[in-house]
Amino acid sequence: MPVNSILGVFAKSPLKPLEQHIDKVNECAFLLVPFFDASVAGDWDEAVKIRKQISILEKDADTLKREIRLTLPGGLFMPVERTDLLELLTQQDKIANKTKDISGRVIGRQLVFPPSVQEPFNAYLKRCLDAVLLAKKAINELDDLLETGFRGREVELVARMINELDSIEEDTDDLQIQVRRQLYSVEAELNPVDVMFLYKIIEWTGDLADIAERVGSRLELMLARN
Repeated sequence: MPVNSILGVFAKSPLKPLEQHIDKVNECAFLLVPFFDASVAGDWDEAVKIRKQISILEKDADTLKREIRLTLPGGLFMPVERTDLLELLTQQDKIANKTKDISGRVIGRQLVFPPSVQEPFNAYLKRCLDAVLLAKKAINELDDLLETGFRGREVELVARMINELDSIEEDTDDLQIQVRRQLYSVEAELNPVDVMFLYKIIEWTGDLADIAERVGSRLELMLARN
């Protein structure tokens, strides 16, 4: 989006560009589902295509991030600190970056989880993406929060979302332990270097939920200041 367009959006709503950014980030992260489906099926041509889509969306999000940083007004007439918004933006962007890292590492070594690990990993991945989606929904409430002056039922709604984000993140911690245990039980049968990278993929996937929770924490801080 050109800078002039960003300025036009800011003129209408000072928070809308952040919502556009999290929408792009969310779209990027959710491509991991078909990406891992393709890798499990051994369809590396399809996996490469999806990886390219992830890269495009990550680049789009990065471009949008830079334009927001350049154009975010310094004297907004609203109860939100510019530094809080910029930190929120930084955390959002890390989700897209991590998604790109995950897909790149899997493609680079053509990594595939063993059959016994695939089902628990898929459940784990989808729960991590639940956190990303909920972070997106919370950010998309920013306009309504602004309209209500960060008061009333809208604040309660966002506060519930933030609490649910914490709960989801705890779920992903438990699921990560299960996936690790399952991989540990069969790792002796696998290429040791691949095993090392598979553990890294498990860790990075969990980072998606961790970062989404940090987005919620930044929102919570903004609410606490009003």
